[in-house]
Amino acid sequence: MDNSTQTFVKQFILLGLSTIPGLQILFSLLFLLMYMVSFSGNLILIIVVQFNTQLRTPMYFFLTNLAVIDICFSTTVVPKILSNTLSSDQSISFFGCAAQLYFHLALGGSECLLLTVMAYDRYIAICKPLRYNTIMGKKFCFYLAGGCWIVNLLNSFLLTFFTFRLPFCRSNHISYFFCEMPPLFHLSCKDTWFNELMKYIAVGLIVLGSFLLILMSYLCITLTILKIRSTKERQKAFSTCASHLTVVCLFYGTVMFIYLRPRYSYSPGQDKVVTVLYTVVTPMLNPIIYSIRNKEVIKAIKKTFHL
Repeated sequence: MDNSTQTFVKQFILLGLSTIPGLQILFSLLFLLMYMVSFSGNLILIIVVQFNTQLRTPMYFFLTNLAVIDICFSTTVVPKILSNTLSSDQSISFFGCAAQLYFHLALGGSECLLLTVMAYDRYIAICKPLRYNTIMGKKFCFYLAGGCWIVNLLNSFLLTFFTFRLPFCRSNHISYFFCEMPPLFHLSCKDTWFNELMKYIAVGLIVLGSFLLILMSYLCITLTILKIRSTKERQKAFSTCASHLTVVCLFYGTVMFIYLRPRYSYSPGQDKVVTVLYTVVTPMLNPIIYSIRNKEVIKAIKKTFHL
């Protein structure tokens, strides 16, 4: 196709999870179910923390931020999937696609940094308990949470801006269920090396860097737990850490798989499955793993909703 005559598209066509109508409906129902569980679980956590003063601690402040991010993160993807499945129109406007990518990157990146902050909070609480209240003051917690948002709002703007400056000459059909960088790069008739480089730098610093810091925090936590004399308390602590690390590895592992691979290894079918894990499954698991398994939260839920 001639670059000079086809460098700007007004809309994209999202091909969805499957080209088979029956499977599209099945996938959409599964997405809707996971979205409802994620939305309700995170919303309950937000309400419970707001109405219970005993939960006004740094840990629950960060968990509330995580709940808000998870609700918004899933909302950037799922409603559009349902809309495209229920209607014959699978299109998304150029600016709608840009907005979806922007918020998806901003919220995903914010979650990466916030999970790091939460690991640091647990490190201070377990490894330096006597200094916890001094270090994790209210103002410092606001700075940490605010920093997570600001850094990723700026980073997402740069990535989105340069992605949509590319000329999309090959096609306007995105072999994906939402607007994402790798499939968009494949639509460009221009060499995307600069965009790929920006993506690797951003993901390397924010995602891989955060993941390594979390592992370091949990390594220090593990060494401290090993010093606990009570076998029961030690097993309880290890159980909590293991569940946290499982969700962390699921989220970071899938994100790095999508964003840190070489361009030539891009596979739409495989990538769709992996993307579902960090866009819908992880936000659904977070309130369960981090909060609802917690006896303190269960007690607060019963008190708030008079159960």
